[in-house]
Amino acid sequence: MISPGWELIYSNSLQSPEEISHFRAEGDAVITFPKGRMRMESAQEPEGGQQANFVLWCPETFPADIAVAWEFRPIREPGLAILFFSASGANGVDLFDSSLAPRTGEYEQYHHGEMDAYHLSYYRRRWPEERHFHTCNLRKSYGFHLVAQGADPLPGVADCNGFYRMLLEKRGSRIVFSINELPVLDWDDDGTAFGQAHEAGKIGFRQMSPFIAEYANFKVYGLAKPD
Repeated sequence: MISPGWELIYSNSLQSPEEISHFRAEGDAVITFPKGRMRMESAQEPEGGQQANFVLWCPETFPADIAVAWEFRPIREPGLAILFFSASGANGVDLFDSSLAPRTGEYEQYHHGEMDAYHLSYYRRRWPEERHFHTCNLRKSYGFHLVAQGADPLPGVADCNGFYRMLLEKRGSRIVFSINELPVLDWDDDGTAFGQAHEAGKIGFRQMSPFIAEYANFKVYGLAKPD
């Protein structure tokens, strides 16, 4: 449940192609809508390495203080899912500015490319060491800075029971993430250790091949205006 003080500023049910017609994909993604839910997978086999991975961006620019809610269901493992947020181009330009080098899904382009963002890896099951010990990781770029880590409560695909409620809140310097109202991680960006805190920016969903997952009810909240 979202904490007090937020008001809805963006809502997308992710039920049909029309709902994401304005979204931007980087990499070779296959997006379908079985039973009115957005399903994403790579068109490439994992042997393609980083070139088999992709990102789907919502093109809206959201304020610095946001709460992001979405529903998530893993369908096929192995794989990994990331939420990028507060994403902007290098030197503060828009993430889609034509002066920036094209991005095609390889992860290095997102942590050591021409962009700055926070990276929430909330489903990490791509490699054996990730499947042996489940964690959610928060990183900050430019760079590959692991700034916070928490235990991942999600089961494997065989034991998943429908969709799970994901909630990320970024208010001031504090970033909090929960799954089904269970706190997972909580971090304060002091703006010093890894560069200044990121502010307004875009939100993107990333997957690693051969992962398949479904998404629904993507909502973004901003701080409520005083009465």
